[in-house]
Amino acid sequence: KMKKRDGIPQVELEATEDILEAVARQRLALSEVEGSKKKRPKVTVGFAAESQNLLANASEKLKSKDLDLIVANDISASDAGFEVETNRVTLLFENGKQESLPLMSKVEVAETIIARLAALLET
Repeated sequence: KMKKRDGIPQVELEATEDILEAVARQRLALSEVEGSKKKRPKVTVGFAAESQNLLANASEKLKSKDLDLIVANDISASDAGFEVETNRVTLLFENGKQESLPLMSKVEVAETIIARLAALLET
């Protein structure tokens, strides 16, 4: 127990490793090693929750992290994103294709993302 007279405790935060960037680095490193027995991710997907410049920021993240797919989510929309049951996202693919999903339930969004990932795994 801390005494109140000691004042309000201070909590220091530190930056954590960017997990998606680490996966992308591993994927790139393993793809450059011929005969590598380590398994690299066949498909990598990221998520971009943005309040402005949605497609530009998501596209930059797609390229910089060497992703196959990124799900761009406009968190400034009142009917989509956080704290609501619906979402509207745009899927950006490595090949330049974009697919804007209409407003739908988050379960439907998840099912669509899974279907697109399954298609990528089949190629």
